[in-house]
Parts: sequence; structure tokens; C-alpha cells
Amino acid sequence: MEDAETRTAFAGLDGRTDTDLPTWFDQLHDGPETVPFSRAIRQLPRATETTVAFKNPYTDEWVDTDRFNALVEPERLMTEADDESALFHVPSDSYSIINPTDVYGPLEDVLRETDVDGTPLSEVTFGEMRQYRGGGEVHMDIMFDGLSVTLPGEREPITMGVTTGYDFFGNNAVYVEGFARDTACANSIRALTDRQSIRHVGDIEDFEAWWEDILGQLELVANDLYGFIRDAADVTIDIAAMPFDHAEFYTLLGFPEYLAEHAAEDARMNADDPFEPDMWTLHSGATYALTHFFRGKEGSALERYTRLANDILFNPEATIDRVEQAYEQRVAEESDHDGQRSLEGANGLAQIERVSEAVQERADQFEKREAQLRARFEAEAD
Repeated sequence: MEDAETRTAFAGLDGRTDTDLPTWFDQLHDGPETVPFSRAIRQLPRATETTVAFKNPYTDEWVDTDRFNALVEPERLMTEADDESALFHVPSDSYSIINPTDVYGPLEDVLRETDVDGTPLSEVTFGEMRQYRGGGEVHMDIMFDGLSVTLPGEREPITMGVTTGYDFFGNNAVYVEGFARDTACANSIRALTDRQSIRHVGDIEDFEAWWEDILGQLELVANDLYGFIRDAADVTIDIAAMPFDHAEFYTLLGFPEYLAEHAAEDARMNADDPFEPDMWTLHSGATYALTHFFRGKEGSALERYTRLANDILFNPEATIDRVEQAYEQRVAEESDHDGQRSLEGANGLAQIERVSEAVQERADQFEKREAQLRARFEAEAD
């Protein structure tokens, strides 16, 4: 992932909470200095409005306009000689500024009032904030030590949380979605809930109720994630019998070649049988590649690949269908001039079809679990 200009690790809600980073997170980030979440939020750049004018090239005079407002960072205007560096964006007059404390100040109250196993979330909150483009774009992972999914055996738990962010450039509305970190391999599992967002238009919403709903959804996901992982671990693909190898599985699914290579390497290494990985292991390979080797920025490309990775875990049927369609297209492109498929291509499609039929037998189980989770989301919202 493209490196952020500024990274800030936080632990605990405020100066009244004595919270340490979990050992796995502390080691991953080489023992970073931390600040409380409330202080980290208040250190983020904020925006304010100022008037806009344009220069008439015929009269050489400046003309004020009320149709647009410049979004600027006030502290930078007061302290830096280069005024242009303080400019974020020039939106229309319908743009409403939502500053960090508008969004995350209400979250502080919700964290104080919400607990996990009797411990307020305010005492187990930790994570990281990442700033881009002079602090005009911010993304953060907020996690809760203790709100986790424990897998069979001696494997480290999966820690639950949310990913959230915004920008002042008109590209990213304030957003939040469920997030988890597989502490055994430091892989990020993103988009565990539907993304919720609030645009910079009109009146600012009731953010406290917004956060209450989101954290309620997160607890529901934590309760069901174990079941999805257990079911996916029972669905295997015999790579040795397939017309593609591990890396080709990921490229057929839609990952670029460099990510596919890293995902395949991780899946081979962690599968009980390297030639017959299960869907949970294949999903873990994809999240490993995205977490540690993705070359783009946080945004639409990462979201697209995250959806592909999550389908491996939550919708194996759609994953196999996508691979089958991509392979069928490849066979068609390699057909001879008479449009006849090669024997090898036809055999390959037959092998994939057998896997698809086996997955189909379990598809109802995945669909039922997802429907139950969606129904609980709706009940929680009501």
C-alpha cells in the first residue's frame, strides 16, 4: 500500500485510560510511540472556509464569488509562508465541512458507554491513523483488544474493529466499515460490513447514533465470523487436478499478477496440504498480499480487490463461478480458427465444473448464514 505521509499509533481513549498496545501490534510497528485516541483526533488537520475570487483577464481585477468556497487549513495559514499549501479544495457552496472532531468526538462517548465482557471499549481501543496529501485525506483502523474471534487450536485470535476515514478534496465522504486483523499473520480483513458513509452535503448527522449502530453490527459480525471461517475451511480445491496453479487461481479471479504471486506463496505455505488448500487458506493468502504488498492507495482499487478476497471466504460459489468464467474465456481465446476448443481446455473446464458442483452443495449453507446475519443487522437497526 502506498506509504502514508504521517502515521500515528494510538492506545486508549484519553489520559484517564491506561492502555498498552497488544504485543503483536507493538512488534509489527517496531514499538511505536502512542497517544490516546482523543488526542490523535485533535492533532489531525481541520478545514475551514474562506471566500474565493477569480481574476478577470480583461480588466485585471479580482471578482469575488459566493458560488464557491475555499477549504483551507487555518493553522497552516497562520504559521507557514506558503499559503497555497494550506488549500485543500474549492467546492461549491453546497459543501458542508465535517471536521475530525465532528465525527470522532461522538465516538468517544459511545466507546465509554459500550463494553465487551464488562470492560468499556474506551479501555481496549487501539490502532493507527494515516494521513495523505498534507492531512487532507485520512484513513484509520480502530480496533478493540478483547473483541475477537478465537479459532480452533492454538492459533492467535482475530481482533475486530472498524476502518474509517474521509478527505477534504471531494473524493471520499466520511465512511466506516467493519474490519478485522488476523493477529497470527497481521493480515487485514476489510469490508466485513457494508460501507456506511455520510456526504459533505447538508446538515451534519447524529454521529453518536451512527456509531452505536455500527458497533452493534460489529459485534454481530464477530459472533458469525467463526462460522464462516469454519465452513470455508471445509471447502477445498485440488490444485493438482485443476488446469491452473495457485497463482493462476488468483489471476483468474481478477488479481494482478504481482499480488497473485504473493497470495499463492502464502497459501502454499499455510495450507495443511499445499496442493489442496481450503477456501479460508486461499482467502488468507489474498488478504496477506493486499495487506503487505498492494502498491496502490487506499481507495477504489483496494476496495475492488478486497471484495474479491472476501468472496473467497463468504461466497465460495461466486468465487468458483468467476474463476470458471475467466478460464472459459481464456480457452475461447486460445481456440483454433474453427472455434474448436482444445482437448486440454475442455478437460480443464470439466475439472472446474466438478469443483463448482461440490461447492454448490454447500452454497445453501453459506447463503443461509449470510441471510441470518443480514436479518440481525436489520433487527439491530430497528
